Amino acid sequence: MAVILASTENMPYDEWLDWRKKGIGGSDASVVCGINRYKSPVELWMDKTNQLPYQEAGEAAYWGTQLEDLVRNEFTKRTGIKVKQTNQLLQSEDYPFMLANLDGECIHPVYGKCIFEAKTASAYKAGEWDDAIPDEYILQVQHYMAVTGYKGTYITVLIGGNTFRWKFIERDEEIISMLIQLEGDFWNYVQAMVPPQLDGSEAAAKFLSERFPNSVPKSKIKLPDTAVELIQQYEDACDDVNQYTEQKQEAENLLKQMLGDNEIGTVDDRLVTWKSVSQERLDGKTLKAEHPTLYKKYANQTSYRRFSIKTAM
Repeated sequence: MAVILASTENMPYDEWLDWRKKGIGGSDASVVCGINRYKSPVELWMDKTNQLPYQEAGEAAYWGTQLEDLVRNEFTKRTGIKVKQTNQLLQSEDYPFMLANLDGECIHPVYGKCIFEAKTASAYKAGEWDDAIPDEYILQVQHYMAVTGYKGTYITVLIGGNTFRWKFIERDEEIISMLIQLEGDFWNYVQAMVPPQLDGSEAAAKFLSERFPNSVPKSKIKLPDTAVELIQQYEDACDDVNQYTEQKQEAENLLKQMLGDNEIGTVDDRLVTWKSVSQERLDGKTLKAEHPTLYKKYANQTSYRRFSIKTAM
């Protein structure tokens, strides 16, 4: 069961963000589980421990909020199921670190009171909703059901502004048990002010690039002994990548040889294509040689940190 932690009606956005730092919300669940493509657990930990600067809501989040009423009304129009809008930040009685901010509540004919969740998605992500629901949203609504004790959730999505879909998700005790364990462990890191371990996700790599964008010239440190095992892991993975890359290139070369001048080849239910593609690109080398002043005016200097492992001399 849940208790009301705060009313979110007319609550300023920055105040709402402060309340969210008092626990783990539904949209945080996929980050804690390490499957979020855009945020790493360490980045979430920094947010919960007030180590990240304030950020305004992005365009996608803004329009998702603006379209929430439209999605809610369309769901009622199509199903006849009325949705009660909720403006409350809920907290689990049994697991106080688990918070929930529901888009609404409605009645299921079998399960009774349940959750309503409204989503919007770009047309580019339409494939993620084909006969399925993205994993991060599955975790989000299961998190909400853990907080509220409800048995189900209606989740709706407006895709590309012109495609509307909805599904009903039943409570899954196995997923909920996993969430309680992982979120509890994560919240222990927050309370102890100790960061969780980084993983191999793109979000973690992005976090490191943004956290440490520049190296101090000529600076040098002695790495701990645990670095030896990580170096071995890295080099073994590179060997595997090189092996599979060569196998991939060999298969590609042989298929191209089979195609010859043909653009398309078919076998069983597979379609192999080798198409001609024309692109216009700026010849920076020629521009620099013939118009150096113009080149310097419009050239952008970018920097990044190159990672490598070599044998010390």
